[in-house]
Amino acid sequence: MVEGLSIKPAQGKLGILTPGMGAVATTFIAGVEAVRRGLRLPIGSLTQMGHIRLGKRTDNRQPLIRNFVPLAGLDDLVFGGWDIFEDSAYEAALKAGVLDRTLIEELQGFLTGIRPMKAVFDNYYVKKLDGKHVKKGRSKMALAEALIEDIEGFRKTNGCDRVVMIWCGSTEIFMKRSEVHETLAAFEKGLRDSHPEIAPSMIYAYAAARSGIAYANGAPNLSGDLPAIEELAKRTGAPLAGKDFKTGQTLMKTILAPGFKARLLGVAGWYSTNILGNRDGEVLDDPESFKTKEESKLGVLDNILQPQLYPDLYGHLFHKVRINYYPPRGDNKEGWDNIDIFGWLGYPMQIKVDFLCRDSILAAPIVLDLVLFMDLAKRAGLAGIQEWLSFYFKSPVVPAGLYPEHDLFIQHTKLKNTLRWMMGEDMITHLGREYYDES
Repeated sequence: MVEGLSIKPAQGKLGILTPGMGAVATTFIAGVEAVRRGLRLPIGSLTQMGHIRLGKRTDNRQPLIRNFVPLAGLDDLVFGGWDIFEDSAYEAALKAGVLDRTLIEELQGFLTGIRPMKAVFDNYYVKKLDGKHVKKGRSKMALAEALIEDIEGFRKTNGCDRVVMIWCGSTEIFMKRSEVHETLAAFEKGLRDSHPEIAPSMIYAYAAARSGIAYANGAPNLSGDLPAIEELAKRTGAPLAGKDFKTGQTLMKTILAPGFKARLLGVAGWYSTNILGNRDGEVLDDPESFKTKEESKLGVLDNILQPQLYPDLYGHLFHKVRINYYPPRGDNKEGWDNIDIFGWLGYPMQIKVDFLCRDSILAAPIVLDLVLFMDLAKRAGLAGIQEWLSFYFKSPVVPAGLYPEHDLFIQHTKLKNTLRWMMGEDMITHLGREYYDES
């Protein structure tokens, strides 16, 4: 283990709190319980099914990640959260229509016992939703204090030793950083004054950081990625990560684009469109919420392809993203990509991708990995931004002055090297000269 780094053991129960208990959260919760009962496999989860190489290739040391680093066990997880609708996790899972009814019915007793607390919500920030299960308060600071009480109440009621919060709620309207976000003093004054540039997700992030618990943001909202929240998180020892779960179309972009760049193939245009019918699709039908998602999706290619370094290959790339709400499709999102590439001597070629995916099925294992890794970070004393978890996000949060790394394979290497570093193992560089230089 790294000198000076002490990882506390994963003893006792780990509470998982999700702002938003819709399709993603209930698919995650029901999925974990199905895995615990031996009904299904945790496919897509790096923490549960992934191996990590240690040392030389000839050493043949490739343990499961969950056996290498001290992660919380699935049996120790306890679930709760907030939502603007009163539905239990059982009712919400049925309405989401992601999992087959047979599985949901088998888990009915467990899911029925998970009921959301009243949410902090304002229709101004999410135009397409209007639930009634909402907290009232004289100010946004009062709402934050109510969330802090909820966190502590959940911890005590469920006998949790540790708690992690992960945003599984809807996409809020597009917002940019302003003066109220720059310092903790300004932000707390803004909370007391109910400043309009403090959205509900920011209040959740503040409550988590004030409570000293990890906070991860699964939506593209401006939320925990504020200087004020980072300042507070470092003070209280709270890890932060985000933002926007990397699931369908953007996952494919971060797989394909590094390949084009590695082979120095040019890209003239990349047109992406989606149809989606779940609550996320309905919310994104609002132009202001779509703007938030669009910014998250558009930034990926520029960061991977680096047109400033390769102007002849990517300097004139035309990139368009569209999301269309289509209720009959439900959670089964379909993403079409038309990619115009060019090769030797500028000759054009095309690639067409039609990805029929299940949005929440792809998101659920991300939620599981993040809560376990964020808990690990907390126990290791790693406060503030956890850039090593960029692997899971469309818009990775990084410290001021750094550009985010979007290449999925570089992100994957960074994540595994961080785990090796935590446990005092050598970094894997893939140089491999030792196999040829030894006499």
